[in-house]
Amino acid sequence: MILDTIKFKEPGTFEDTRFEKVHTIIFQESKEPSVLVANEIASLIRTKEAKNEVCVLGLATGSSPIGVYQELVRQHKEEGLSFLNVVTFNLDEYYPMERSNLQSYHYFMHDHLFNHVNILPENINIPDGTISTENLKAYCIDYENKIKALGGLDFQLLGIGRTGHIGFNEPGSHLNSRTRSITLDHITRVDAAPDFLGIDNVPRKAITMGIGTVMDAKRVVLLGWGNNKAGILQETIEGLISSEVPATYLQEHTNTTFILDEGASSELTRVKTPWIVSTCDWDDKLKLKAVVWLSGLLRKSILKLTDSDYNNNGMAELLNQEGSAYDLNIKMFNKLQHTITGWPGGKPNSDDSKRPERAIPEKKRVIIFSPHPDDDVISMGGTFDRLIAQGHDVHVAYQTSGNIAVSDEEALKFSEITLSLCKDCEVSDQIINFINSKNDDEIDLDILRKLKGDIRRSESKAATRYLGLSDENVHFLDLPFYETGTVKKNSLNQKDIDIMVALINEVKPHQIYAAGDLSDPHGTHKTCLDALFGAIDELKKEDYMNDCWVWLYRGAWHEWETYQIDMAVPMSPDQVLRKRRAIFYHQSQKDGVMFQGNDSREFWVRAEDRNRLTAKRYNDLGLADYAAIEAFKRHVF
Repeated sequence: MILDTIKFKEPGTFEDTRFEKVHTIIFQESKEPSVLVANEIASLIRTKEAKNEVCVLGLATGSSPIGVYQELVRQHKEEGLSFLNVVTFNLDEYYPMERSNLQSYHYFMHDHLFNHVNILPENINIPDGTISTENLKAYCIDYENKIKALGGLDFQLLGIGRTGHIGFNEPGSHLNSRTRSITLDHITRVDAAPDFLGIDNVPRKAITMGIGTVMDAKRVVLLGWGNNKAGILQETIEGLISSEVPATYLQEHTNTTFILDEGASSELTRVKTPWIVSTCDWDDKLKLKAVVWLSGLLRKSILKLTDSDYNNNGMAELLNQEGSAYDLNIKMFNKLQHTITGWPGGKPNSDDSKRPERAIPEKKRVIIFSPHPDDDVISMGGTFDRLIAQGHDVHVAYQTSGNIAVSDEEALKFSEITLSLCKDCEVSDQIINFINSKNDDEIDLDILRKLKGDIRRSESKAATRYLGLSDENVHFLDLPFYETGTVKKNSLNQKDIDIMVALINEVKPHQIYAAGDLSDPHGTHKTCLDALFGAIDELKKEDYMNDCWVWLYRGAWHEWETYQIDMAVPMSPDQVLRKRRAIFYHQSQKDGVMFQGNDSREFWVRAEDRNRLTAKRYNDLGLADYAAIEAFKRHVF
């Protein structure tokens, strides 16, 4: 049973969840459920405190539990939640790993939780990444025995990796495994690479609690956020129990809840194809999703789908509502057709009733917000080019400097060139000496960070000049949340939002383009989008905002699903090449980019492949055959 203190939404009827083998609850985003999980933990701590008992918590690291820890800290500071009766055991730690290293889980836990609450230091247990090899086995046995001596874990908080690992229990881990040393899967190391500024710096081993340790916990909550986790979560929740996906063992735990946001749940049957599991409320959005899915399943264009196709694939109810496949097919085909436009700023002197953008005003003021100094051309370079060519007043705003993504080798190259031109350049000497003696976990000097930022600025200007944009319309915002000198960023604050507000107020745009690709490995895209939404919230009462439309692009990691697209901008083969050339100006991000995520292709290759795939999907549905398409979803505020 779920603890009485938890106040989660109902997961749905049995019919809705009949494919799911573990209790799963879905929320729109991660903030609300993070607070609810923190409330459950806080209630457990208080209940144990009232009984004069120790509360034993198993804790996780990574981005998933950060919101939970933030709420626990808030409750400690504002509501008097005490941690004096709490003993914690962390799931894992890299090996070898110094505690002071910014990438260590020891550092993570103290930074996000322990330094801000009144837990006793002797009650904090985190696997020791400095233990000697010869003492490692005995250390793991002792760690396990400490947990058992306290009666086991009262509550275990988990995230999940793309291999299906919980803790660092990689594929092949046994149900009865206990705390031990383990070799990390390559995919796990790839996912960790951004935090370590490259996969070569990621340790190959770790210490982890075992599956058996986790399964002995009295209560388990697993958090899953974002599209990147959708595939493995579907396999974990709906698939067979297998050591190849260690998280599937949780299907046999009697008190486990998986808590997912919209993105992480997107591959579950009840979300992806709800018509298969229960009666649906068939609005236009769901109709389009179902028809696109059916067309893909049967490899037929939309206009070739028949009554029997719908009846044989769980959509008899929809067909009954619409009358016939013919009528439904025409309706959905036209809906998709009307998303396609070669005029992203609106086509002048035309009927815009069946176009995604307005014809008036003929010349629009446009702001393209780019989280990093290359997202603009990577994700919407063709549309960017088209907006300039069609005479709109286009501005591009780079929200962060992107300096952390410039390698020391690249900075060294520029410093050495500068020194060759100016023999007495003390700054270049200082940078060169620092790089040559730099430790792995050392934060860059301010002058080195400035150089790296200037490299990104010069590349950005080269790309925008190539597209024909005037330098005065290029804005470098350098939002403060990013400027830490490390992979770990600060939280969004009012200063960030004020900078966004000032630019929007200055331009008074008719269109805003912004990155809606929230699969960014270290969260900069989401923070930048939150900054935009915060600015819009402050400005939405201004008269000019009534005429402002917001278009969200993707492309660096994922693309919008076809049924989600509100505007599809086709590109000719020549425009594809122009986009490629614009991306190539970002030379520091080519050939071994630092924050590549789980895709080994260069960003220009990813972008072209995704744009071509979007065009192919439209063509497969029976629409025109284009070389490539960039896709946008309208955000209504």
